Amino acid sequence: MMTLEEIIRLSQRQLFYHLQRLFADNNVACEGKYLLVKGEMPILLVAHLDTVHREKVKNICYSEDGNILMSPQGIGGDDRCGVYALVKAYEQANKKPWMLFTCDEETGAGGARSFTESYAKKKLPQELGQIKCMVELDRKGSRDAVYYDCANEAFENYISGKGFQTAIGSFSDISVLAPALGLAAVNLSAGYYHAHTQHEYIDRSQLETVIAKVGEIIQDAAGEDFPRYEFIGETLDGYVPTDVPGKYAELYNILLDYYFPEEIEEYRMAYGNVILQALYENAFGVPYRISRKRKVRGSDVHERGWTTGEIPQAASDDGTYNKSRTGQTVTSAWPEQKSDTVASAVPLC
Repeated sequence: MMTLEEIIRLSQRQLFYHLQRLFADNNVACEGKYLLVKGEMPILLVAHLDTVHREKVKNICYSEDGNILMSPQGIGGDDRCGVYALVKAYEQANKKPWMLFTCDEETGAGGARSFTESYAKKKLPQELGQIKCMVELDRKGSRDAVYYDCANEAFENYISGKGFQTAIGSFSDISVLAPALGLAAVNLSAGYYHAHTQHEYIDRSQLETVIAKVGEIIQDAAGEDFPRYEFIGETLDGYVPTDVPGKYAELYNILLDYYFPEEIEEYRMAYGNVILQALYENAFGVPYRISRKRKVRGSDVHERGWTTGEIPQAASDDGTYNKSRTGQTVTSAWPEQKSDTVASAVPLC
């Protein structure tokens, strides 16, 4: 079992290969794109391997009780918390869930898109057709549940019954995966805060609580009466406050994935709508330019909301990620790995 600290310290590439070796007996790998771990239970857990921070974590700082983790390099809770949660939930489960680890989520969900392409071409295990729902762990806080463009009320009620509260977000991997697989999906909190900043921190106890809840969901999925929750699309227009001017609505929507609505409203009350641009720059590290063509739907806002200007580079890990502008594909250029250091897998790329 990998510790949270071990997962935090690895680059995306290192983490990919480590997980590939860890689950060598039952994985399907597309190098630099995604790693699918086969399971027994009809549920797919999702997390992404990359972070936005340019440096690998060298120093981890702890609160006096050891519960809070931070790093001068950026702790990378988004989404190393999710990776840790998946590995631990898998380890603790009597019957194992399916797991999907994606690459390059922060720069456009390249791994998730590659996975859906493989799925459409029927290159993935047929047993995926038995999956009944997806659960991603890639959300700030401790109790949030985000469904993006999925409007399956029965699934939302089920997740709410586990103590989660419906929240709004702009984009994550399940925004791509859910409609492609036709499955309802939710993005749950993973115990991190202030994502995409050097002040990001992880609340270990909150993360462990969420992992326990995920364990309950895995157990529930074992029941014969556990239904298949299908993806039901919905246009999400209207959740931006009505007093937000049209040119700021898109920006407001993007920020909901990184700030709580209450936080945004406090800033707006104090400084007006112009503060939204400063909040964006704080989250992404680049200025925001108001888009002339406004799209408010969660998946239409663009991958992670960089609607104009240059997408900030994801954690360089190895210095291999290309910057991109909206509409262009972001690729990775991992150096070829020696055959004696990588566990065998079914290559799809």
